[in-house]
Order: sequence, then C-alpha cells, then structure tokens
Amino acid sequence: MFFHCYPRNLIGEVCVLEDMTSHLPVIEIRIEECRDEGIDVRIRGLKIKSSCERDLGLNADMFQSPNLVRYPRLEGTQPDVLYRRALIIQRFISLLDSLLPHLVPAWDFSLGTFSQIKHVKQFLLLSKRRSALITQCLKDSETSKPNFMPRLYINRRLAMEHRDNPSLDPTCKSAVFSQVYEGLKPSDKYEKTLDYRWPARYDQWWECKFIAEGIIDQGGGFRDSLADMSEELCPSSAECPVPLPFFTRTSNQGTGEARDCYVPNPSCREFHKFEWIGQLMGAALRGKDFLVLALPGIVWKQLTGEAVSWGKDFPAVDSVLVKLLEAMENMDEETFEFKFGQELTYTTLLSDGRLVELIPGGASTVVKYEDRKEFIRLVQKARLEESREQIVAMQAGLVKVVPQAVLDLLTWQELEKKVCGDPEITVEALKRLTRYEDLEQTDTRVQYLWEALTNFTNDALPQSSTCSSTLYLPNYPSAKVCEEKLRYAAYNCVAIDTDMSPWEE
Repeated sequence: MFFHCYPRNLIGEVCVLEDMTSHLPVIEIRIEECRDEGIDVRIRGLKIKSSCERDLGLNADMFQSPNLVRYPRLEGTQPDVLYRRALIIQRFISLLDSLLPHLVPAWDFSLGTFSQIKHVKQFLLLSKRRSALITQCLKDSETSKPNFMPRLYINRRLAMEHRDNPSLDPTCKSAVFSQVYEGLKPSDKYEKTLDYRWPARYDQWWECKFIAEGIIDQGGGFRDSLADMSEELCPSSAECPVPLPFFTRTSNQGTGEARDCYVPNPSCREFHKFEWIGQLMGAALRGKDFLVLALPGIVWKQLTGEAVSWGKDFPAVDSVLVKLLEAMENMDEETFEFKFGQELTYTTLLSDGRLVELIPGGASTVVKYEDRKEFIRLVQKARLEESREQIVAMQAGLVKVVPQAVLDLLTWQELEKKVCGDPEITVEALKRLTRYEDLEQTDTRVQYLWEALTNFTNDALPQSSTCSSTLYLPNYPSAKVCEEKLRYAAYNCVAIDTDMSPWEE
C-alpha cells in the first residue's frame, strides 16, 4: 500500500486508513516522492486507533452511576459492562444498516411482507439509513397528482345538530364524516376513487364548500373538515356523546393509564368505512395534515404489526380489569368464594358494553376456584381480540396508501405521531416554521409575539387566515398587551371568517 506525501505544511497526526473492511496483518508505507530535499519526512510512529468512540460520542465515564439517574434499571450494572454493550449495539447497527436496503421489499399492497424485522425493531431507532429508506419507499409508491380536485358541499350546521344528539339519526348521515365519505364516491364507473398516494407537496385532498358559510377553500376549509371528522370519531370532551359508531371510549375515562382514549367499536361491522379511516391515516402520514385520533398504544401496535400483551398493553384499555384478574389469580380459595361465590360465570364485558360468553353456555356456568386460571386466560383472549376485525380493516386501508415496509420500519409511537401530529406545540417549533413578510425577524412586533407565546401553556393558538396560514399582528405597545390580545383571540375567535357572502353560490 503506497502513501503519497501530503502538502508540506501539514504536520502532526495523519489518518492513513479508515473504515477498513478487511484485516491487513502487514501495512507497508513508502515515500513515493520527497520535496525540498527530503527535509523531515520521517514517520515517527504508527498506532491503531478505534473510531467507535468518535462515531458514537461514547466513553466509559458516561455510564458512571451519577449519569444514570434517569435510568434506574441500569444502576446495578457495572459501567464497563454498559459501555461494552453500547459498542456491541453500535456494531450490530452498522451491520444492520448495510443489510436494510436489501431486506426491505419493493412497494406492494400485501400484508406481512417484512414481518421478521419486528424482532429487531427496538434497534431501528439507532439506524442511520432507516429515515432515508422510509423516504425512498414513500417516494417509490407515490402516484401523480389527480387531474381534478373533488369539490364537496358540507352542511356543518346539520353535523353540529347531530353531534349534540346522535340518537335522532342512527344512520349518522348528517355527520361531516358521512358527508365527506359519500361526497368522495365516484359519480360513475369511469371516475376513479382517490388513492391518497400523491406527492407530499400536494397538500389538499379535496375542496370544501361549507353551506351557509362564506369561505373560499384554499386549504383552510379542507383542514377544518379533517378536524371535524377527527372530533366526530374521537371527541376530545368526555362530556359529549360519541356521534359516530366506529370508536368507543375505553373504561379508563378520567382515571388510569391512557385516560380519555378510544378503541375500535367491536359492535360496528361497517368494515369498508374502517378501511377508509385507515386510508385517511395513510394520507396523513404521507402528507402535511393530521387525523387526530385518541387511540391507545395497543391499537397503534397492531397497525404496525407489533405484538401486544395483556400486562403491558391492556391497562391502557381497562386498568381495573387487569388488576382484578391479577388479584383473582393470586387469591386463596376462601377469599375467592367470599368475593365471587356462585355469581362469577364464564362471561365478560367488552368495550362496547356487550356481555359475551367465553364458552358455550358460559352465562349459566359458574367459575370454580380451581378453574380460575382458565377463566382468566379466556377473558384475556376475548378482550385482546375484541376489536381485531376492525383493526384488520383499518390496516388494510393503511397499506393501500403506505407501503408495508414503511410500517415495518416505524415504531408504533412514530406512526401515531406521523398520523396525529405532536400534541405539544413548542415556541421553538413555531419559530422554525415561521416566514416573515414585510418585516424583519428583529422587528419589535416579532419579539413581542415570541415573548408573549413563551408565557402560554399548551393552549389553543390564534386562528387567522387559515387558508394561507398567515397571522396578522398589530403594532402593540408592549409584550403584555400582545399576550392579552392573543389570548382573547385564542378563546373567542375560533370560526372561519367570511371570505364571501354565504349566499353567492
């Protein structure tokens, strides 16, 4: 191996070999040419140095006890052991990164094409190539922009009346969800249905005309329709009824883990609409807008193909039942007889409130103490699988829009964030996305705005000119006044303004 002299003004340590892929027992370095009469061209020594620490930014001191306060499970392990484990994980990731492009299949509509990657999914967050693969998979599967944009006529007044009292219309035809679903159906056999796989820059899927509301939809009306459908599917307020039958509230309302969440309704058999919900989720993942659904991790895990378990995942659905069955398994016979007697039968309540039998004739079969573990197993199985058909339909819609390989490469938390957005809006995130027109970033008004927003909690922010995502800010005399005006706007000005007379069309 030959080594050419570097420029004569370069002194000190020089890295000759890096990222080697083979073992070289002997390295020969020859000086091919000497300039300036060969003054000081001596090699003063060779040393082998690992690049792992530099790449990782790791060192053994990072794993000392004072640095592990946030990770109590690691405190009992020797720092040197943790350090070497970290190096091994890094080497594994390096190997995995070299294989990932060959493992990920091309775009197709089938399920389970890459299911084996779930066994190393916990390591994928460390991968350096995963993000690029996800981006490439989405790009390879995108279609061209549709030749036309569907125009929908939505009556939100009727939808509001239905939301207030859903029992008046069991068919839910007045809901925004139903109006959009029906409006997007092909008008004849020659019209194609939307595939939701457009390029990310195509950020509006349909145009909304809200009846008796003056609005020219350049994006704001479309985003409002998504927000309305999200609120109908999973209402944010626990006080209002659920106006659509697709999701039902979990038992953890107000208390427990993942409170105020929803699960697919086991009683709802409208699988074609569950599939459409999955397509909307896929469109949100590919695009810039969100479908905000308050679903627990057990649902997102099944959508990405991850395994679910009773102890780890079901407390987010019914924490009381999980604790009850755990106590039942460990109680003695006397306590069991005292608590349940002849009243416990082979039945269980599902999330939709239905009582189902766990065995044939289960409603009339009393559970005996010696059979309690089998009863517990049957309850767990029934509850874990209660929404299986509905989730399968949602997943089928999702993979029509998003390649299965992308779902395999994402964790369930990442899928949720890409579909629903980040619930916490930080001022720094707003700053990064803000563009300034007709004023400088150093303008007093801009400084007052950021100072005022810094004092906000995660409240709703002002809504103004939703179509163009523009905020017009007066020249307030102080940051305090700016804050007061912003708060007033946030709580009192929440409707779309009138772009035109609502009776023009």
